[in-house]
Parts: sequence; C-alpha cells; structure tokens
Amino acid sequence: MNFNLPEELQMLKQTIRQFVDRELIPIEMHSQQNNDLKPDIRDRLEKKTKEMGLWMFDVPEEYEGAGLGSLAQVVVWEEMCRTIALPSRGRGIFGPEIRPILYALNDEQKKRFLYPILHSGKELCFMQTEPDAGADPGSMKTRAVRQGDFYIVNGTKRFITGAEKADFGQLMAVTDPAKGSHGGISCFLIDMKSPGLKITATYKTMMGEEPCEVVLDDVKVPVENLVGKEGEGFKLAQRWLGIGRLKHGARALGVAERCIEMGSRYAKQRVTFGKPLSERQGISFKLADSYVELHAARLMVYQAAWKNDQQEDIRTEAYMAKMFADEMSFRVVDRVLQIHGGIGLTLDLPLAKWFMDQRSRMITEGASEVMRMVIARHVLQKYV
Repeated sequence: MNFNLPEELQMLKQTIRQFVDRELIPIEMHSQQNNDLKPDIRDRLEKKTKEMGLWMFDVPEEYEGAGLGSLAQVVVWEEMCRTIALPSRGRGIFGPEIRPILYALNDEQKKRFLYPILHSGKELCFMQTEPDAGADPGSMKTRAVRQGDFYIVNGTKRFITGAEKADFGQLMAVTDPAKGSHGGISCFLIDMKSPGLKITATYKTMMGEEPCEVVLDDVKVPVENLVGKEGEGFKLAQRWLGIGRLKHGARALGVAERCIEMGSRYAKQRVTFGKPLSERQGISFKLADSYVELHAARLMVYQAAWKNDQQEDIRTEAYMAKMFADEMSFRVVDRVLQIHGGIGLTLDLPLAKWFMDQRSRMITEGASEVMRMVIARHVLQKYV
C-alpha cells in the first residue's frame, strides 16, 4: 500500500503551487476588494493556464479538455484554493464551469447546451432547492406536466446561484408525485429567458454570492429538453454527486494549508511580552492540531478520489470527505484568525473571507447534518 502521490501528480501539484504563489496570491487582496478579476488580468491568466495544458483540466479529452482523473483534479483544486483570487462562478481562469450531467446528454442536446458552454461562454445554473425542499428533494413541489410536445412547469426555486447570469438552467422537477425521489423527479434543460420564468428575489450572503429566487409560471419546456428518461433526474444527479463532494474536500485542504502557512509565519514573527508567539504553547498547539487534522482530511479526500478513478462506489467516502474536510477547514481558519489577533479581523488578509466562506460550506451543497445522516445509514446497514 503506497500513500505517496504518483510522480506525475507530484509534479502537477508543484506546477500549480508555483502558479498560485507567483500569479494569484500577489493579486488576491486586490481581487477581493473588487470581488472579481479585471478582464485584462483574467485574459493573461487564462493564456498561462492554456500554455500549462490545464485549460478545462476537468473536462474529458473527447470534449477538448485535459481529461484529468479524479485524483489529479483534487490535486489541482487543492492548490488552486490556496488563494481567494479565483472567480467563484462561470468561466474561470482554468476554463468554464461544467456540470458533469451535461456529459449524459444526447448528441443533439450537446450541440445546444454542452458545446456552447464549453466554447462560447454560455453559462448554466442548477435549479433544485426550493423554499421547503433543500436537503430533502423528495419534498420538492415544482411540477412538470406533459402536454403534447411540451412540459408545463410551475413552481419556485430558491438560492439558485448564478441564475441572473445563466443562459440555461438545469431544472429538477416532479413528474410523478406518487414516486417522489424514487423515480418521480426528472431533469430538464431550460432556457433562462423562457416566458413565464422570472427572478423575483436576490439574497445577499456572507460569502459574497447573491443567489436568486426563480419563479416558474406555466413555463413551456420542449420534450426534447428532458435529460435521460422521465423520472431519472434524481438517479442521474446521484451519479455525479461524488466528484462534487471531492471538490468541496479539496477546496478545504487548500484553504487549511494556506492558513497553517500564514499562522506559522506570523507566530514566528509576532513578539509579545518578550517572546514570539510560536514559543507559547497556547499558540503552537493550535498549529499542531490544525496540521494533524489537515493530514487526516487529505488522506480521506485522496483515497476517495483514487477509488473513484478505479470506478468504485465512493458515495460514503465522498460524504465523509466533504463533511470532515469542511469542518476541519473552518476550525483551522478560526484558529489561525485567532493567532493573528486584530489584524486577522481586517480585510487586509484573506482570513475573514475564508472564515465566512468555510462557515457556509458546512451548509451549502449538503449540510453536515445531512452528511452524517447518510453516513449513519451506511453504518447501520453495514453492522447488522
């Protein structure tokens, strides 16, 4: 059993780290103040990632991407997330944001939806959460009723990130109420300019994102926009959840490691009452605990990614990695912010941004309580 990264992934990790250290960290506070990268800076960075062969690194080679496997993607995400100088949505400096379910489209659908996102700057948002249906999709109320060549959709979606800029929406709706999440939820691709679709509210959040409430009032969706078969929406979504959980875990690793780096340097430089902070047990133990937890989380995330590359079922491992890594990262940010004292509260450092971001990660895309519920279900089935 070898726990070392393969040599090619060690080289990839070092390449991304150098890119982040040289190109992104020096501009991260400027990007935070402007809440994004300036177009000229973004174009320059995009050019460099293309030269590095990492443009669309998470896109399969058949779609002109780099085709990196799950473990390699985790390595890239981990290193990328050591900085806050990254666009949060849409087209980033490593390529457009692609939801993996797009690869399940038929050829005609790919021409209309996947390729425009890959190559023409179009954007997609994911519309599942509702006012009374977040972690429990089975309680979803948005209905899609077939009438001839169309589905007529009515309902309300809430906390839809990127809806105001999206060209298309990946919409989850109930087609058979009697079956619920067990064959009664379907997935559709929808034009966000469809008549009857309105953005009725925008929510300002602690992370800086502004998700929307979207109301669908007798929206007509062509039958050919159904993804897969009717009733397969929840099943299709489950196929791609694992890689999303791993991305969460990898992000947490990158944030935590950068924080530990910052905390260690500051503790050695900052002198109080005649001693550097690093010589005080109350400070050094915070760093020790953080390093131990980071190591444990990295093993969990890397193992789950490796198993995914072996085509193994990683549902439980992905839930564990997401939950543990997100909670670990928030604890690390909190400790390192405490080490920095007053300066840690300012926006002159990325710590305040990470504090809010990592706190949100324990709720978004699967709350920690839901992760534990699913893990507990697995444990109780395993030990009968």
